[in-house]
Amino acid sequence: MAHNRVRNANQMVVISTVEEWLSFKSLLQTCSGDKHVQLTFSSQASNQACDLAVDGHSASLHYAEFKEDMNEADISLALDACFKSCTDGICTFLLLIQGGHYTEKERRMLEILQANFGEEAFKYLVVLSLEDAKVTNTMDDGLLELINMCGGRFCQITSSAARDKLRSLLLMVDRMLTESGITGYTDNMLTEAKKRSTEDLATKVLKQKMKEAEEKEQAFNTMVQQQEERRAKEMEELKAKHTEERKKEAAERKIYEKRTASLEEAMMSHRAMLQLKMNASDDDDTEKISVVFLGISGSGKSSALNLILERAGNQYSISDSIHETTQPTFSCERKQVFAAGRKLILVDTPELWDEDGVEDLELVKDCLSLSLPGPHIFLLVLQVGRFTQGECEMLLHLQRIFGREFAEYTVVLFVSFDGSQHKLQRIDDYVANAHETLQDLVRKCGSRYYELSATKSQNALSFPQVKDLLSGINKLVASHGGRPYPVRRFTEQELQERRRGIEERKEEALEVNYLLKDA
Repeated sequence: MAHNRVRNANQMVVISTVEEWLSFKSLLQTCSGDKHVQLTFSSQASNQACDLAVDGHSASLHYAEFKEDMNEADISLALDACFKSCTDGICTFLLLIQGGHYTEKERRMLEILQANFGEEAFKYLVVLSLEDAKVTNTMDDGLLELINMCGGRFCQITSSAARDKLRSLLLMVDRMLTESGITGYTDNMLTEAKKRSTEDLATKVLKQKMKEAEEKEQAFNTMVQQQEERRAKEMEELKAKHTEERKKEAAERKIYEKRTASLEEAMMSHRAMLQLKMNASDDDDTEKISVVFLGISGSGKSSALNLILERAGNQYSISDSIHETTQPTFSCERKQVFAAGRKLILVDTPELWDEDGVEDLELVKDCLSLSLPGPHIFLLVLQVGRFTQGECEMLLHLQRIFGREFAEYTVVLFVSFDGSQHKLQRIDDYVANAHETLQDLVRKCGSRYYELSATKSQNALSFPQVKDLLSGINKLVASHGGRPYPVRRFTEQELQERRRGIEERKEEALEVNYLLKDA
């Protein structure tokens, strides 16, 4: 470690293979010409270090070379040495992976980290994916579980946007330390972890000895049982000579009874299947939750819907901004995804009223018909940093359209995009300091509000945000007993017929497009 390193800086132990470390160093060196990024590389013995500063945020990265032929003991010693080199600052851990691929090598290193440093180390762990390599579009269950253990601290970095991504990484580390009391992983934590590891090892040895004793006892009991069974078998063979005919009759009677029982069971099963077919519907509506996205044009409804679809489906996009590729919505659209074992129906809508506040009745019918068997939840989408006159009157228009009980089934969703002046502000602070009209709207909706970041610099935050939003939706649905919002303006039959009409027109349009394509 260099002697001129600033004390009390964020010290990060880098956990990665040699290949990932070299890729990360190469990516860092692409920023060497940026005046807002300062880099200093150094080495001591087998350890390497990099002092990094971006826009006033700084960290010192420490790396011990992990070779493929190293055993568990050697990796443990290297981790200990790397941690001890971080004696003059707040220590955290950084796991490097390539393109979202969580391989067996990284799993093994984290298992060794947990064995030596305890589960406490995961409270100070950040996962960084280098995206210039081959990138996976879907995260595997192991990586999702790891991100969850890390509190959602997952960041992506590319050479084309290295400065912004490095700044996001350092901000994420600062937030992590702020939430944990700015202590980082300490020597006392390591001492306690090693003490527990020693106790666990002693317990494991004791359990192994007890298991061996139980196996010996079981083997002895098995031998005794086999001897008793052999004697019993000899006695049975003697009795069988005198009762062979009676056994034969009993066996034939048993076969007859079994066949009769099988036939009766088959008939009962057939009747039950016919009954199920008669009573079964095409789909189980009790396992569906229908969410309708509402708001004025440009508020981010479609962007939020697409982001929820991706995150609920355990996917992530490597595009810089979801908002930039989203087209305006001119008609109601229905999409669905499986989340937490049930089907989530998402209905996107354009504005349901014109400039004079007059509702578009056809769009309202489309919205309600596509949200069947709901709607269960209305998601009122507002863009962070923008609250217009039209949005001031929005709740009044929606209550006229859907009824006074509308607000009881409503959740407010604040969507933030790149360029927003409030993107670094906590959403609770934003609402607390907002215009009184916006605060009144939130209060009328039961003070139920969530945030969704659709920004390229805060992309990793959307995973825990979507999880929190879906949890809040489930709680609100449960509070209403799972029942949808009572729609009194139109009958269910009328809405079902309209939905069938929409689906038929959609199929006809697909057929026309197919014929034009072949023409």
